[in-house]
Amino acid sequence: MTADEPRSRLADLGVGPGAFARGRHNAITDVPGVLVGHSTVHTDRLHTGVTAIVPTELRADRRWLPAGLAVGNGYGKLVGVTQLQELGALETPVLLTSTLSVYRVADALLGYVLEQPGYERTTTLNPVVGETNDGFLSDIRSRPLGDAHVRDSLTAAADGPVAEGSVGAGAGTVALGFKGGIGTSSREVPVGDGEHTIGALVQSNFSGTLSIAGVPMPADELVSAPPAETVGNSCMIVVATDAPVDARQLARCARRAIFALRGVGSDFSQGSGDYAIAFSVGSGMPPADATLSPLLHATLDAVEEALVNSILMATTQVHADGNRAHAIPLAGVRSRLVAAGVI
Repeated sequence: MTADEPRSRLADLGVGPGAFARGRHNAITDVPGVLVGHSTVHTDRLHTGVTAIVPTELRADRRWLPAGLAVGNGYGKLVGVTQLQELGALETPVLLTSTLSVYRVADALLGYVLEQPGYERTTTLNPVVGETNDGFLSDIRSRPLGDAHVRDSLTAAADGPVAEGSVGAGAGTVALGFKGGIGTSSREVPVGDGEHTIGALVQSNFSGTLSIAGVPMPADELVSAPPAETVGNSCMIVVATDAPVDARQLARCARRAIFALRGVGSDFSQGSGDYAIAFSVGSGMPPADATLSPLLHATLDAVEEALVNSILMATTQVHADGNRAHAIPLAGVRSRLVAAGVI
């Protein structure tokens, strides 16, 4: 890790939330009962890790939560995808990690859940683990992640503010020519007769030209070095809400989450694995579809801001072989936003 200027989130730069207010921490953890934990590895040859999104509503007496999936481009190794899509049910925490470690992480997650009270007689379980490729900055073929990192991320899972940028599963990712990583955001939104929260967490690792609030931020103009190479070209998006939406409605939210990638400049390359998983911790009757427009709109806004935060909060990382992904220069971002009248 190299020294960088202090990092700022999009809200810190003075960019407004749009139509709906941000949540208390502007994070997926603003959704009640949703926790996030990281296990991060930074050495001269490894920048990698595991990020856990843990719904506390998943327990022995409530084995699944309604969930939906959207696939923007299926060039990825998302474990558990077919059963989640078939049943509209999430049975485990969602873990994010590095491409070639995804199977070890899935096995470790499976073992962890089977050890929990109430699971002693369980004979089928669907671990959900997503990935992006951190091979530009990490020795990905060594497959360094496993049981200890999974348990560390799950044990560290907490509510409140979420660490972003070059942490957990985002430790070694690259996005839009800059250092990418983990980002999060949330919105408070009316759904049916109630007020609810929707939050997003992303693992960014994709190519294109960054746009923030509609203002272009090309890496080759903001960084006085060649833009970092995106290996694998993927993005994982996890959306959570306490609105009592069902699996079909959550799949609609997940599709909006994929759409948000274009808002920040993704070029959706052929080798990109772009996935969104949306789940609900709410209970009660699902709202009428006619009332869902605010929730869908808020999903777009929260995911887009989470994607931007993943870059704004990332710190420069260097591999021992010389590969370098630069943090986006915040002074340059501010000046362009001021010039465009955004802030």
